Amino acid sequence: MIPPVIKTRLLQLIAGGASAVAIAGALVGYFEGTSYPAYQDVNGTWTACRGHTGPDVIPHKVYTEAECQAFEDKDIAKATAAVHRHVKVRLSNVEEGALIDYTFNEGEGHLMSSTLLRKINAGDKRGACTEYRKWVLAGGRKYQGLVNRRDTEEWLCSMG
Repeated sequence: MIPPVIKTRLLQLIAGGASAVAIAGALVGYFEGTSYPAYQDVNGTWTACRGHTGPDVIPHKVYTEAECQAFEDKDIAKATAAVHRHVKVRLSNVEEGALIDYTFNEGEGHLMSSTLLRKINAGDKRGACTEYRKWVLAGGRKYQGLVNRRDTEEWLCSMG
């Protein structure tokens, strides 16, 4: 299910000619939410702010909005660079925004090994769009939040 709040926001962004990064930023902001105190996610990974992970996350630290924004900017730039490195065909801003969000959430390694990327690069965009729905597990469990996120990415991808 595509949550109505994010669907409305995305339609506004698309109508306004938003960049792929702006579309991805809206997705990240909505689906990650913000947690100022660092916490362990379902996989036991220390996480802070809007889904930021890595050695710079200090367990139990309470981050500021400025620190969270810096993490988000860095993480979206990293995901964008990964998409640009590995995608060999032209994508629309909408398709690219969905793929940046997927890469932000799943990581470059999963992007590189995915059938999603292989289908995109083979020109099978329709087939690629259906691949998003396969990425709904965390810690071996299916999460409705991931289902909603992948439904939204698939919807964006199918807009071409």
